[in-house]
Amino acid sequence: MPEYEDAADFVGEADGFERLWTPHRMAYIEGERPDPNGGDGCPFCAAPGKGDAEGLVVHRGGLGYVVLNLFPYNPGHLLVCPYRHVASYLDLTAEETAEFTALTKAAVRALEAASAPMGFNLGMNQGAVAGAGVAAHLHQHVVPRWGGDSNFLPIIARTKALPVLLEDVRTRLVEHWPA
Repeated sequence: MPEYEDAADFVGEADGFERLWTPHRMAYIEGERPDPNGGDGCPFCAAPGKGDAEGLVVHRGGLGYVVLNLFPYNPGHLLVCPYRHVASYLDLTAEETAEFTALTKAAVRALEAASAPMGFNLGMNQGAVAGAGVAAHLHQHVVPRWGGDSNFLPIIARTKALPVLLEDVRTRLVEHWPA
């Protein structure tokens, strides 16, 4: 085995490419999604019991709350959740529905103030067959969008490049949450 003088011996030839190293994403890419609750069940029931920063909670309402998606599509990808563990939008009470809508609007306003997206994807996936990762607890996605925010990485490499850390996004959204 050859001996090396220092780390520079491992650099190789410069090729002009920048590298995006995200080894922490391999668990998600390979389908081994870590349980953010340590195996304690529903992540949307567990998040409100944690501190805001630890649970990625952006805002707490009376009947629901807003949390950052642990596996975001884009920076600022929020989830609006009722506290009550229900699977269907139809299971919400009239009061929960009103707050769910108000929290969704407030999430859009906070994202507009914090990061000036050019558009949004808003929606719910009800049931595993519809794409819900956590089908047992209703949640609505609020995904900020910018022109050119999609590229080849999700298609070719099954990787999403996110330029901002979750805790930094949460702090900025909390600062811009409507009064």
